[in-house]
Amino acid sequence: MAERVVLHVGCLKSGTSFIQRTLLKNPETLAAQGYLFPGRHWRSQVAAVIDLRDQRRDGVLPDDAVGAWERLRREIAAAGGTAIVSMEFLASAPAPVIERIRASLAPARVEAILTVRDLGRTLPSMWQEAVKNGSTVAWEDYAAAVRAGDRSQPGPARNFWRHQGATPIARRWARGLGLDRFTLITVPPPGAAPGLLWQRFCTVAGLDPAPFTLPAVGNESLGAPSVEVVRDLNQRLAGALATDDYNRLVKRLAKKGLAPRRGEPILEPPIGYGDPWVGARAEVMIGGLTKLSGRGVRVQGDLEDLRPAPVRGVAPGDVPAQERLDSTVAALAHTLRMWPTA
Repeated sequence: MAERVVLHVGCLKSGTSFIQRTLLKNPETLAAQGYLFPGRHWRSQVAAVIDLRDQRRDGVLPDDAVGAWERLRREIAAAGGTAIVSMEFLASAPAPVIERIRASLAPARVEAILTVRDLGRTLPSMWQEAVKNGSTVAWEDYAAAVRAGDRSQPGPARNFWRHQGATPIARRWARGLGLDRFTLITVPPPGAAPGLLWQRFCTVAGLDPAPFTLPAVGNESLGAPSVEVVRDLNQRLAGALATDDYNRLVKRLAKKGLAPRRGEPILEPPIGYGDPWVGARAEVMIGGLTKLSGRGVRVQGDLEDLRPAPVRGVAPGDVPAQERLDSTVAALAHTLRMWPTA
């Protein structure tokens, strides 16, 4: 068994894709420092977490998830040194799952890293992610639901706070593994030096960041026109595609065809980054994490990074018709380029 297992558990939209791409891009550098990023590819870790958490779709586990946690565990067991698992669906894991992880990886020392980003950037990113997964909820309705915070029913609020309730997530993991085995990393604010998040991650994981080659881009966001085009497409499809087909066609179109577009205005919430609710909720989060820090939870970075910063953008309703048309034509062109010619 590896002597140590580092779990990077999220939160969602907190630089997780950037860290995962860096780990995937540098297997030799990791090996030279005595580290392993297990799995044939990152999907192996996704499948393992789906299996671990028994996250069924229509009552059935995806084929590649059946037995996937045990396969990953065996690979870690056969390794020496330190293994790193990075999968943001772990953040919301309940206490019994955390205990199962700890027990299944014994006698390795299991540690967890939670990355957290400010709510001002996280809120529109989470809405975009919902749209890329088939949601038709308008931005204004999504923001209002999250603001209301009703978690008693399925919907935006429950999903958002399950993945972004940094204080209860941190408390649960610190209790499950021990204060000395949990660290919170804050995502640097806009304008911070490139690679600073990776440096913070390396400091906690015990890696030397210098030899690593960083990916050219992170998980690119859609511009405001493009995300509205995808939402319109979701409305037109009205659930006509099975989940796998939707991911293969529409989600891939969003990620590969529209996200790389340059020059589109970014989304700015109509409620504004200076809105009293956003700032007040950020203060609650910072206050809760400050208390945990006072009780021994380690913080890499600065909790002040979690104060929402002004970002210039546009509300979806203010996107000019021509920009939406340009995005629609770009989506059509990408689809035709990918269309089988045989």
